[in-house]
Amino acid sequence: TPDAIALALAAEMPEGAILCDEAITSGRNFFDVTYGAAPHDFLQLTGGAIGDGIPMAVGAAVACPERKVIGLQADGSGMYTVQGLWTQARERLDVLTIVFANRRYQILHGELLNVGAGPAGQNARRMLDLDDPALDWVGMARAMGVEAARADTAEAFNDLLRAALSRNGPFLIEAVI
Repeated sequence: TPDAIALALAAEMPEGAILCDEAITSGRNFFDVTYGAAPHDFLQLTGGAIGDGIPMAVGAAVACPERKVIGLQADGSGMYTVQGLWTQARERLDVLTIVFANRRYQILHGELLNVGAGPAGQNARRMLDLDDPALDWVGMARAMGVEAARADTAEAFNDLLRAALSRNGPFLIEAVI
């Protein structure tokens, strides 16, 4: 769950980390859950924009190469700028990207409800869901030169997180939520 990811990050992230948050709906409870974590910097997207999480992490890693950068990335908005993973690999940037893979543009489902349109119908779901075909973030990352793995349990995520934080260079965890 997003909260399990936040709890694991609160326990494991190194002091001085730079968090780049584009987790969108999955990151809403991040501050409450990570209160008391090691001191870190936090960068977040501006309201209404999507697609800046991966490039934001690239910029942070270029600006501060001595610090671990952790990108919290929603799967839908990450598709806008997925090519930034190639830049991470080419420049050997120390970025851990965590993709919150809920297989949908959840923020847009919520906006339909907010404007009174009700739940998405079949045609709207086909535009807002990312499961036909399902995105393969591990395959995309590897194709761009970034080592990657998928976690579908909290235990698997915790193991991958510890391993990724103990090494340098780009790594992606696709966290199935």
